[in-house]
Amino acid sequence: MNIAYWIVAGLLALFYFYAGTLKVIRSRDQLRPMMAWVDRIPLPALRALGTVEVLGATGLVLPPLTGIAPSLAPAAAIGFVLLQTGAIAVHLTGEDRRIALNVGLTAAAAMTIWPATRL
Repeated sequence: MNIAYWIVAGLLALFYFYAGTLKVIRSRDQLRPMMAWVDRIPLPALRALGTVEVLGATGLVLPPLTGIAPSLAPAAAIGFVLLQTGAIAVHLTGEDRRIALNVGLTAAAAMTIWPATRL
């Protein structure tokens, strides 16, 4: 179970750290080709979303790795499930109906919740 957690959590952390960093440092014009929805939310909200993703990625990996506040790992996984639920809603209410990635990320984050409580 430990190995499965680290594989899934590691991949999620890499994805969210990368995506969050892009949202924090890139301009709206640079993000538009990858994320059609960026024009629908204010820039400060986009930056905050990126920050939350980076912090969540850190929360999936660092607490279990160091043994300091390991309860943050399941909290981060739950946060990612909620984040992707909101992302699916944003995609479905807009013109972009591609939600396969969001559904996959939701499932992956949900799969890490229970193992994270056992670390």
